[in-house]
Amino acid sequence: MNDRETEPFWRRKTLEELDAAEWEALCDGCGRCCLNKLEDWETGEIAWTNVGCRLLDCQSASCRSYPNRREIVPDCVPLDAATVRAISWLPPNCGYRLVAEGRDLYWWHHLVSGDRDTVHQAGVSVRGRTISEDGLEPEDLEDHIVDWPGELPKQAREGNNEIGK
Repeated sequence: MNDRETEPFWRRKTLEELDAAEWEALCDGCGRCCLNKLEDWETGEIAWTNVGCRLLDCQSASCRSYPNRREIVPDCVPLDAATVRAISWLPPNCGYRLVAEGRDLYWWHHLVSGDRDTVHQAGVSVRGRTISEDGLEPEDLEDHIVDWPGELPKQAREGNNEIGK
């Protein structure tokens, strides 16, 4: 067996080569992609909010109905390799984005740490930082614009994040 074959799947496969289980495992469980975002129609700039989709459990940072999410929330964006490469709003910690960019997963990703709780411990997830969109009017979203979903906390950045280094 050569060195390439012993590398974890996310280091040796492209997004297009992942099987269904690998694809699902690549999600770090942060919940940031489930936050409402506002787009400036003139500039295309994305403004993050701390308002989660109505299916986002704000305490666990997980979807309350993941298998049925697209039926319940029609504008839920299903991620596939093409979509990951095309959209600009995936958070900087997103495993799909990192692999698409040829970067490694961070130390706190469960595939690296072996613990699904490290995404929360590193301060990367939305756990305890969001509110639900239930009861909010769309025009109220502007009152909830925040920067943190588009940033990576300092404690989450430690370690090398380039594949092969």
